[in-house]
Amino acid sequence: MAVSAPLLLELGAILVVLTVLGSAARRYGLSPIPLYLLTGLFLGNGGLAPVDAAAEFVETGASIGVVLLLLTLGLEFSVGEFSESLRRHLPSAGVDLVLNAVPGALAGWLLGLEAVGIVALAGITYISSSGVIARLLGDLNRLGNRETPAVLSVLVLEDFAMAAYLPVLTVLASGGTVLEAVGWTVVALGALALAFLVSFRWGPHVGRVLGHPEDEQLLLRILGLTLIVAAIAEHVHASAAVGAFLVGLTLTGDVADRARSVLTPLRDLFAAVFFVSIGLNVAPADLLPMLPFALGLAALTAVTKVITGAYAARREGAAKPGQRRAGMALIARGEFSLVIIGLAGTGVAALSPVATPYVFILAIVGPVLTRFAR
Repeated sequence: MAVSAPLLLELGAILVVLTVLGSAARRYGLSPIPLYLLTGLFLGNGGLAPVDAAAEFVETGASIGVVLLLLTLGLEFSVGEFSESLRRHLPSAGVDLVLNAVPGALAGWLLGLEAVGIVALAGITYISSSGVIARLLGDLNRLGNRETPAVLSVLVLEDFAMAAYLPVLTVLASGGTVLEAVGWTVVALGALALAFLVSFRWGPHVGRVLGHPEDEQLLLRILGLTLIVAAIAEHVHASAAVGAFLVGLTLTGDVADRARSVLTPLRDLFAAVFFVSIGLNVAPADLLPMLPFALGLAALTAVTKVITGAYAARREGAAKPGQRRAGMALIARGEFSLVIIGLAGTGVAALSPVATPYVFILAIVGPVLTRFAR
């Protein structure tokens, strides 16, 4: 089998650069995520050193990265505790929707976008980045904090909302019928409800089936099941991230402890690739024309996310410092917002110039603000 020398060279160079940047960030107690995002911007289309040979691998690795991030996050919690937290935070989901979708819809109206563009921009400002935030909570050692279940509940409820939203947006963007949108929405929500039921009722049995004394077998079994569940969730227009998270919730006890051990190095590798891919998809020139408007919208929806997180953390019983940490953690936007831009951007030419710099600003600023939240 022929080996692509340019592919190996570019991948090697990317990993070396990430190593240097990651070490520098951690030396000063920072998350390396913003530096990884900027690396992708530097290496992407229109950047100073495009990596054409590695681009396809980075895109594929990014999909695996977000799945692994949510899988390992789910391993930190039990399904019983998390289902109780979800019920407690249904009001938080309503606050989140009103405070963060409405500014996007109003911004779309002010820009003169058509209906599809308004709906798309509302979704872009509404949905936080599960992948960025999951890694951020781990980097900052906040998985055990009092406010963390509130943050995760908001993220998962947002992803559930995406299961209803994405089919509708897809149909609107392609000129399909309302009946088609309703049908796909019902299928997506039904699939997620079934997966959650399986996790809740038969989680211990799944753990026993997947458990194995050899690390290699354990890794292959868990990763294989997770990718299949994530693929099914994605196929029905739900969230691959939520599917992976539910698999993580299903595993408990010794199996979960060993799974965290064998998955962590793999997760860290593909998570870094995921963050680079966000920047890789953005051409620097695309960030400039509507940058002032995007900055204003980013500032407004950063504040509304902080209010959302503080409200959710207060329902969890967190004190004011925890409420601030929860709010700052939710600021980052990322993968879902970029998916929405991809779905609607081709049909609404005015959407991408404002939405792309908006997402990139908050993907970088969010982790920085979260690090210094006190």
